[in-house]
This record gives sequence, structure tokens and C-alpha cells, in this order.
Amino acid sequence: MHRPLNPRLIGIAGPVEGGVFGLSGDDLSIGSDPANQLPIDDPSLAARHCRIHRQAGEEFEIQDVRSGGATIVNGLPVRERILVHGDEIGLGCCRFLFSLWDEAALGPQDDAPCAQPGVEGCPYRVAAPSPEEAAANSRTRCSLTTMLTIGAAIQLVRGAQEIAQRLLEAVFEAVPAGHGGILLFDGQSHTPSFESYRDHETGAATTVRTYSAIVDRARNGVTGILATGVLPDRSATAAGDPAGPQPRSVLAAPIITSARTLGVIYFDSRVPRAPFHEDHLRLTSSVGAILGLALENARRLEWLETENVRLKEAIGLEHDMVGRSPRMHEVYQFVSKVAPTDSTVLIRGETGTGKELVASAIHRNSPRSSMPFLAINCAALTETLLESELFGHEKGAFTGAFAQKRGKLELADRGTVFLDEVGEMPLACQAKLLRVLQEREFERVGGTRQIRCDIRLIAATNHDLEAALDRGTFRKDLYYRLNVVSLTMPPLRDRREDIPLLASFFVARHGKRARRRVTGLSRAALACLEAHDWPGNVRDLENAIERAVVLGSTDLILPEDLPETVLEAGQEGAGPIGGYHDSIRNEKMRAILAALEQAGGSFTEAAKLLGIHPNYLHRLVRNLDLRGAVRKPAGG
Repeated sequence: MHRPLNPRLIGIAGPVEGGVFGLSGDDLSIGSDPANQLPIDDPSLAARHCRIHRQAGEEFEIQDVRSGGATIVNGLPVRERILVHGDEIGLGCCRFLFSLWDEAALGPQDDAPCAQPGVEGCPYRVAAPSPEEAAANSRTRCSLTTMLTIGAAIQLVRGAQEIAQRLLEAVFEAVPAGHGGILLFDGQSHTPSFESYRDHETGAATTVRTYSAIVDRARNGVTGILATGVLPDRSATAAGDPAGPQPRSVLAAPIITSARTLGVIYFDSRVPRAPFHEDHLRLTSSVGAILGLALENARRLEWLETENVRLKEAIGLEHDMVGRSPRMHEVYQFVSKVAPTDSTVLIRGETGTGKELVASAIHRNSPRSSMPFLAINCAALTETLLESELFGHEKGAFTGAFAQKRGKLELADRGTVFLDEVGEMPLACQAKLLRVLQEREFERVGGTRQIRCDIRLIAATNHDLEAALDRGTFRKDLYYRLNVVSLTMPPLRDRREDIPLLASFFVARHGKRARRRVTGLSRAALACLEAHDWPGNVRDLENAIERAVVLGSTDLILPEDLPETVLEAGQEGAGPIGGYHDSIRNEKMRAILAALEQAGGSFTEAAKLLGIHPNYLHRLVRNLDLRGAVRKPAGG
């Protein structure tokens, strides 16, 4: 049966929804410029976006024209593509259905070509959906893609400004707005404490004159607002240029957390025929619901990262310590007070709390900072070697002493000596060290000449020296000489608020050493770190982060990259926030299954739809236990 040719584009979404555009000529150019054969007043389109060229016979080819790959056919960007009856074309916010024949002219036995690309000789005709069904399907698919893009964007970037710009860029793919913005507020103030705007057409950050009444209503309500035919906002509180062009329609939705409303996500359009509809409002409201926690965490992390700098500037210290907790603030104050003096300092604390960093900070901020800082671990050496390291030795003083050696006390003249694990020092060495503290002089091992030294002594221990006094393993007179000024370093479990800052610091350090691009930690991984007790303290945390950087396979550290002991602690402490993580897990599962269903079970195609690497998709399917729910591709 002869099929009458009737090539045309059917508008199913966006500004072209409901329109039918014939392809009677040999060439049709489409874009926002009025010079095109099909001009569309839509800022999401390039001036000359694409062209559809009729080739020999019944073939029509669509060609992307310098639009940066923004010509989409059946969900995939194309440069050049032969169109098939039933193909869906996406141009910015516009969606078309390509129709080659009249559906009514096709009998039930007609062998129409299959609409699925790449499949030849398909015995079944895939009928094009109605314009209403196609529009609904297009909007649903566009919204799902946008939510997946947003989910990836807010995890892979850090900082409120970057999150806002990436999110607005993603939403522009589904919402035909001219401008978008994120506004955050503190307390009851009507002036935003944070603003980030983006121009859809240029992709650049900009300023926008927002409607204060609409922003206030969205901020104080629990649902979004869609306003069309709005009048110019002349109020004094409106932001932006009052002389500039005024939008015709506005979308606004609250950005919320479980505890409060942080601000408003805002979009406007100057297209004469209002392009916004209920689907856009629902998408914007959903984005505002998931954006709140991400922005709150980003602002908190930014504050953590700058707080350490603020503390250093306030105290005027030079140091390598990381932390902003009240306990660390006490440490900084201690260092600032004792550094200018020559007093002997005793630093107590568990292993891995950073005692040597404190000792180094005291030296660096003291009048002796230009002279040597030498450290000795008293637990790592035998008694003979420890004496030799401290005091030096003369030639022939003991077996193996082939030449004279100067000790650390002599080499550090006018500088600082740090004795780590001083509680492990043998009693014989303790007596000699006591004389150094009292008389500022000593003899080399095997020598007879008195050597004067001008040093500052800083000692550290993780042992209970008072118990050692009772056992007789530590001299009381040395204890009183060392314990002139003392500091107890807080364990990491007592300053958990420093964990995000420390973790970010170690991620940057070990990512650079391993030559891997690691942008940060996922929220779930950070929750596991904060729930762990860290018996090895900061050193234990650094080891866990180094392991995650080396073994991880993504730009973001995930819970499964962490040691098992840390994961178990995160799971045990996940009670109060379990609902949130369960929701995130369920959304991941739904998005993955939807993409795999759309891709016919192909992991490669599903990964493209999700915007992730296929290896990472396989890993997600395994970790989320979705193997049984995944449909294998035909013939696979």
C-alpha cells in the first residue's frame, strides 16, 4: 500500500507545543534569529540552531549548526543524523516529533520502519505517540535527567557559589527561563546573605531584578509559586536594574531543610507567551527540597575552611595544625602565650593527637625560630643510642664509635630540642638530662670536657607520668623540671567538629601525592567519619583518608572506600539521619532502574543517560543489590 508522504515537525513541549511545521521545502533552518525559516522566540535556542535538509527520496537529515551539541535526537546529542519517522527532537526547551507519513494512511499490516535507531528490518511498527502523550513523556524524561544531573553536580563540587551555578545550568535544560537565581537568607532579614544568578543565553553569572513580593511568599510558604503576566516591580527592596527589561512570568520555590527555609530558587522569562507550566513548577519545588541540605553543608564547609585562617590571623601564629573547635582554640592560645618565653614545656596526649605539631608551632613562633628544631623519639632507640643521639660521643667511646659525633643538644644550640615519648627514657639518661636542665651543660659519651648549651626543651608523652613516678620508672626531680608549663592535647573524639576540615585537608594532600583528582567526600562518607571514635586520633584519620584516595575509583570519596571499622561505626551511628540516607538510596535505585529500563538493559547506554562512567554504574548496581532487578538486554 502506498504511503502518502507528509513530512512535518509536531511541537510537543516548550514554546512550540501544539504547533505543526511542514517540511515541504528542501531545507529548513531553525533558531531564535528571525532570519531562520522557522524562527522561535526562545532564549534557550542559538541564533541559528540547526537545519533539516531533505536528501534523495524520503530521507531527511538534521544537522547541528554551531550550537555546541545542543541538538538532541531521542535523548542523545547529534551533529548529523538521518531522521526516522517517530524520532523526538530536542532544541533547547523545545521538543518536536518528526512525522514522515500520516498515521491514518497506514493500515494494520503496513510494515513501517521501526523508530528505534540502529535496528533494521524490524517487523513491528512503533506508532508515534499523540502530541499530548509525547509532551508528557518528554517533560518527565527531561525532569528525570535534570534531577540526575543535579544530584551529581551537588556532590562533585564544593562551595555554595559553585553549587548554585552548576544547579542553575542543569535546571535550564528543563525550564525555559531567561534567568535563574539562588537567594539565601539569615534569620528574618529581608536582604539576602547570599545571591547567585545566571543568564541562560550567555551562561554567565549576572544580576537579576527579582520580585520581592514573590520571593517573600515563596520564602514564607511551603510550596512554589508560578506567576504569569506579572507587572514591573518598583519596590525599593527589589534587586537589579529597574530600567532593564521586565520578565513576563516567574517561578519561585523555597529552598528548605528539615529545620528551616534557607532561601528561594528563582526563575523568570521574558518570552511574550508564558512558557512556564505546572511541570516546571513541580520540578523547581523538588529541586528546592533537595538543594537545602547541600547548600547548608557547603556554607558550613566554607566556614570551616576559612575559620582556621581566621584563627591564625587573630592569634598571629604560624603553624601546621588544622582545627577550629573550642578545644583547638585553647591550644592556639596556649602556643601564643608560651612561644615567646624560654620555659620548658610538657605536652601530654594520646598517640596521634599532634603533639609534635604543637612543639614545632612553639618553636616557629619563638625568638629561636631561625635556629634548629631537632626532634628525638626516646622510645625508638636503645639506651646507648639514645645517649649518643642526645649528648654525642667521642671516638672509641663504645664499639662502633669510629669517630667523634656531636649530639642533638650540641647541634641545636640556641634552638629547640623536642623529646617525644620522654616517659620511655631510661633512668640513666634521665639523670643526664636533669643536669642539662639545671646547669645547661653536659659531656659527650666517653668524654670529659663540659659542653655548654643554650637550648629550649619541649617534651611530650602519651603515658601517665604520675603513675610512672609511683612505679619508680621516672625521676621525680626530672618530672618537676619538665612540668613547668604543660598542655594536654584533645583526642579527636572530643573535637568532632574538626573532622570535616581535617578530612578535606588530607584529601587534598594525598590526592596530590597520589596524582589523583579527588574533589572531596560524599555526605554519607563524611557521616561515617564523624561517627567513628578514632582511637588513633588525627593520624588514624589521615591513614583512612589516604587509603580511600588510593583505593577509590571516583572523583568523590564514597563510604565503600573507607576502612571497614569506619563503615561499621557510620552504620551504628546512622539512627537519627537514617531516614535521609534511606531516601537518597531509594532515589538512586529508582533513577538507575529507570535509566536501565530506558536503555533496554544496556549498562553503557544507561551510564550515558545518567552521566556517569559504566564502571561506576556497575559498582552502584552491586552495592545497591540491584542485580536481580536489572533486565538483561535482548540477546545478552
